[in-house]
Amino acid sequence: MPRPDRDPAGGAEADVDAAILHVDLDAFYASVEQLDDPRLRGRPVIVGGLGGRGVVAAASYEARQFGVRSAMPMGRARRACPSAAFVSPRFNRYSEKSREVMDILRSVAPLVEQLSIDEAFLDVRGARRLLGTGVEIAGAIRARVLADAGLVASVGVATTKFLAKLASDLSKPDGLLAVPPGTEVEFLAPLPVSRLWGVGPATLRRLDRMAVHTIGEVAALPESTLTAALGKSLGQRLFALARNDDPRAVVPEHVVKSIGAEETFAVDLTTREACDRELVALVDRVTSRLRHARMQARTATLKIRYGNFETRTRARTVPVATDVSTVFLATARDLLDACDCTRGVRLLGVSLSQLEPVAEAQGVLLLDDDVSRDDARVGRRAAVERAVDAVRDRFGARSVVPASLADDVRRPGR
Repeated sequence: MPRPDRDPAGGAEADVDAAILHVDLDAFYASVEQLDDPRLRGRPVIVGGLGGRGVVAAASYEARQFGVRSAMPMGRARRACPSAAFVSPRFNRYSEKSREVMDILRSVAPLVEQLSIDEAFLDVRGARRLLGTGVEIAGAIRARVLADAGLVASVGVATTKFLAKLASDLSKPDGLLAVPPGTEVEFLAPLPVSRLWGVGPATLRRLDRMAVHTIGEVAALPESTLTAALGKSLGQRLFALARNDDPRAVVPEHVVKSIGAEETFAVDLTTREACDRELVALVDRVTSRLRHARMQARTATLKIRYGNFETRTRARTVPVATDVSTVFLATARDLLDACDCTRGVRLLGVSLSQLEPVAEAQGVLLLDDDVSRDDARVGRRAAVERAVDAVRDRFGARSVVPASLADDVRRPGR
């Protein structure tokens, strides 16, 4: 097929081929569950908190046909699609599959910017001479992700990040959509203004009062009209995006600033003991994610939300960065001591920040003869937790649990 990135006049390379890709895994959590359990394939699958106050984290496309969407209350999802398979999230497994896919993307091009667990931008300009056009590379990526990781990816191909992301959204499910250079404004014109980044309900109402309903109508307005109606920052941004003016580059390194977990309870917790049991589970979950990311942390933050929706956060920094759960559990318990659990606790959360990569010599240093007894104990605990991680990776997240939670291992939603 003809190569659109070749200059027909002189054969020199001309940057006229769309080369920014947005790769998005379709219904990621639900798709991983269907991949791992063949009995779920072709069935509506809903992943999320299974308690009365749980919310939908992901819904398969079979479930979406019944109106089920992410962030929907789980009770409403059950009423909308009672025949669905309801599954508790397995975040370690999702992280494992995400790393698999991101490794595939990085094998194609070095410029990969991971946005979240299931999506990334690529700049493939440097790969086109060897691998073909942006569209050809996108097709090859979709084929490899399916063959090697067993997952379906939708891909948008365009000249800017904004338009590539929009194209992948419009191509779902299981699609590939490219916007050829020179056609961007024409492509955008008939789309609703809600497709522009930054247009939420309030902005949508303002534009509606101005009789502006499509991106083309935004593009036709003077920039001064938009900034007067929406404010300088938002007005300028929408004016630029409506013309596909998005100079942002694909940035390979995405720095994770914190790792956290939280739980909303079906019934408010009213005792310190009940809150402590949930704290154990949260710290165990978040430190497991920390170790899988090969990171250590120094600061623990406790988030508590009462039954009246009042939310408070408290934080404490430990002297030395670590990934050992007992260190952060003791810290989180101290923070919980300052909270009144008898008021009724609707939500608890734990996040770890001030992250840094694990030092290769960490285990040796902690077990040296001249370290303190406390450090040696922490070192032994670290070795145990890594062994537990290995068992969980092989047999599932619930194969080993903290002793205080052994009676809860069969509870729905855990």
